[in-house]
Amino acid sequence: MERRTFRKIRAATESSYHHHVYVVLLDPRALKDPAVRKANPRRDCSKPCVYVGMTGLSPEERFQNHKTGIKAARVVQRYGLRLMPELFECFNPMPFEAAGQMEKDLAQDLRSQGYTVTGGT
Repeated sequence: MERRTFRKIRAATESSYHHHVYVVLLDPRALKDPAVRKANPRRDCSKPCVYVGMTGLSPEERFQNHKTGIKAARVVQRYGLRLMPELFECFNPMPFEAAGQMEKDLAQDLRSQGYTVTGGT
């Protein structure tokens, strides 16, 4: 394979791996929202309330956008405290399609572990 062709392929592959999933810790007051409680009937009260999302930005930049109201999820803008990298760092970065599926899977996995989860759809 020619060197130029290999460089093109490698560059295209590397640039497609820039999406991330992320998890935001929410203030316990988020549980006052009836939609949050309804979506998590089997929640474990000892585990925190979290928001799961995906982005083409860095998770830190996306969290700041939520907090400043830029394409913000209402629950994160109101109740978002901090990112929880221990729950998502091992998955990032990834292609767009994989991030979309991982967002759903991560939300489902956390919910099955007892977390109160919003987002992830």
